[in-house]
Amino acid sequence: MRVPLSWLREYVDLPATETGRDVQAKLVGVGLEVETVEQLGADLKGPLVVGKVLTIEELEGFKKPIRFCTVDVGTANGSGAPQEIVCGARNFAVGDKVVVVLPGAELPGGFAIAARKTYGKTSHGMICSTDELGMGDDGTHGIIVLPPEHEAGTDAIELLELVDEVLDIAVTPDRGYCLSMRGIARETAIAYGLPLRDPALLDVPAPNAFGYPVQVSDPIGCDRFTARTVTGLSPEARSPIWLQRRLQKAGMRPISLAVDVTNYVMLELGQPLHAYDRSSVQGAIGVRRAQQGEKLKTLDGTERTLDAEDLVITDERGPIGLAGVMGGANTEIADHPDDAEGAGTTDVVIEAAHFDAITIARTSRRHKLSSEAAKRYERGVDPQAASAAAQRVVDLLVLLAGGTAEEGVTEVIAPGAPRTITIPADHPDKVAGVAYGRETVVRRLQEVGCDVYGQDDLTVTVPSWRPDLTDPNDLAEEVIRLEGYENLPSTLPKPPAGRGLTERQRTHRRVGRALAGAGYVESLSYPFIGEGVFDQLGLEQDDPARRVVTLVNPLSDEEPALRTTLLPGLLSALRRNDGRGSHDLALFETGLVFLAQDEARIATRLPVDRRPTDEELATLTAALPNQPRHVAVVLAGAREQAGWWGKGHPATWADAVEAARVVAHEAGTELAVDQGQYGPWHPGRCAALYVAIDGVKTLVGHAGELHPRVVKALGLPARTCAMELNLDLVEQASEGALRAPRISTFPVATQDVALVVDKSVPAAAVEHYLRLGAGELLESIRLFDVYENAEQLGEDKKSLAYALRFRAADRTLTVEEASAARDAAVAQAAESAGAVLRGA
Repeated sequence: MRVPLSWLREYVDLPATETGRDVQAKLVGVGLEVETVEQLGADLKGPLVVGKVLTIEELEGFKKPIRFCTVDVGTANGSGAPQEIVCGARNFAVGDKVVVVLPGAELPGGFAIAARKTYGKTSHGMICSTDELGMGDDGTHGIIVLPPEHEAGTDAIELLELVDEVLDIAVTPDRGYCLSMRGIARETAIAYGLPLRDPALLDVPAPNAFGYPVQVSDPIGCDRFTARTVTGLSPEARSPIWLQRRLQKAGMRPISLAVDVTNYVMLELGQPLHAYDRSSVQGAIGVRRAQQGEKLKTLDGTERTLDAEDLVITDERGPIGLAGVMGGANTEIADHPDDAEGAGTTDVVIEAAHFDAITIARTSRRHKLSSEAAKRYERGVDPQAASAAAQRVVDLLVLLAGGTAEEGVTEVIAPGAPRTITIPADHPDKVAGVAYGRETVVRRLQEVGCDVYGQDDLTVTVPSWRPDLTDPNDLAEEVIRLEGYENLPSTLPKPPAGRGLTERQRTHRRVGRALAGAGYVESLSYPFIGEGVFDQLGLEQDDPARRVVTLVNPLSDEEPALRTTLLPGLLSALRRNDGRGSHDLALFETGLVFLAQDEARIATRLPVDRRPTDEELATLTAALPNQPRHVAVVLAGAREQAGWWGKGHPATWADAVEAARVVAHEAGTELAVDQGQYGPWHPGRCAALYVAIDGVKTLVGHAGELHPRVVKALGLPARTCAMELNLDLVEQASEGALRAPRISTFPVATQDVALVVDKSVPAAAVEHYLRLGAGELLESIRLFDVYENAEQLGEDKKSLAYALRFRAADRTLTVEEASAARDAAVAQAAESAGAVLRGA
């Protein structure tokens, strides 16, 4: 919200010495975020005056049209003689009043003006456009043509209000009333302790039976509709300079008088309005839900297909406007006598309505159509201001366009009552930890517009312009912010001695450090996904990962759900980096995923003035989705660069499996690796990863090379690999806190075995059976060779060579003991996997 300081002073008698910076500090103190204070005209120096064009000579022989003009600038040039100026613009004629900058002046941007020879003539100054004066967009991008009543030589800096200060305020969604000069003025008056001149306090005629007919079929979507009619408007009437300049300073473009007046009142009071060309409206105005598939061409020229949830304004023909968002093209105001088949608009119907915030917000997003009106409706508009806003528009149209206000006043109002809240007088004290006292609480609530009654328990009636105040905590927040957040004491909690990170936190940090040490770079992704990514990942339709938790108010309509896997975010980061020239990539992420519960539950609101009970916390936790922590890695390109030290090697599925082993090692457990097949992974290069939890073999993730179809669908580098583990399950398999290994003083005994098995038998399975048979003496086992030769081994056979290391904790093993342990391991592999000792 852009707030000109000169406009703000109309409602609050600020001290004359107060600058925009001073007001900024005060508004920040009451909780508003003032982003910048723009100094308009700070680098503008005159003379800048009104001039009357006396003659225009067209100069020939140049690539573009050039005009040599003489302009009457009164006595501003010191001589009273006509000023000779060369100008390339063509939107003015002899007799027009224009804005002239004379030699010696300086325009915004440090552009000094002096007499100079150009196009064979000497130009003594410039005829100015809005862009050159930094006034903002007026829709013409041409020379400023002023109304004829201004005398030549008049100071244009004062006339055009070029010197001002504009506060740019970032209004949060809960403070919709601050999207108006009325709301900002109220906050300013409170901050300075000054009275407010409320622009909504107008004498409004009572509704009667002579107003324009209105039928509201959906009182929930529209609980108030005010209609007023003004006739006899002059089609030639234009918005006065003061009105145009206020709109420009507030960031809006002047369009036509009727439209400018509705925009001006919206900025002033916060109530969106719409003006209909009465001659284009057929029959009564109605408010209803759209029929599925109805069509409406809006003011932006787009024909829109309506949804059954859209709220529309209608006449006898059907929809003529998208309620609270944008009007229809078929009832647009004709702002020039040449429009609308030769006649400008002379009679208008003014709409000032109050629409349901949620309905307007959803319609705006559904049609991807954001407007100043929708921005205000979805944040909450004062329903009591509708009639005052309509009256203000009527008064301005009568004053500026010579219209006549008809006596008829239409008001359709759904039954309702003010919101009341009961709050203990000391509730803000408990929330803030500060003893404000009852008098301060009552005074602050009254300053924001509340009616307050009671002693120990206060009954507070919330003002109509504050729909965000719904419970005692909201009222407490009002008291605290007006008393000053900076006055809240800083009290640090005192944790009991001897406590630090939990074992779970330490595990997560160890995992991150271990992966970083292995050459992976951490990447943090947003936890939002679109459900289309599951098709790209090749997940089955009944895959549990497709059951997502959908957000009611997502940041992006393309990603409305919470992730059930870390891979989409990581793969997106990998693709983005690869596209920017980084082709050798190894990324990792640890984070929560969100798994929908079978039964949806509604979370309870926790108190803020006391610690929630265990039951309240349990109820809240039960309503949340399951949120296990996962860890994932993605790899592409070279895992080891080639150089003088060697050939290097590309990232393969084995690197992804090794990353999983690193994670399991840091968590204090061992992974069992089997051949697997799941979703995005290549079916022949996918490892299923298991751990033992309470003696039960449990699947915790997958690793390997991604399927070529997934690589193509996601635009990834060829042979991209990935791994994802459920870190919570891996931790459950841990044997507890890691213990330092005991270093034995006794020597190791190494035994090598080569086993012949079917090609279909996984090496990991053979390793598992060897480990099972070797017993407690086995310290480690390593696969060091895989050999295939049909002539020597037979068809569909392979040889797996393992190095077995045996060691005892209390003695040196004999050759017989080591050999017996090896033989027991081979026997177990033979029994369970059909292994045969090679050469036997």
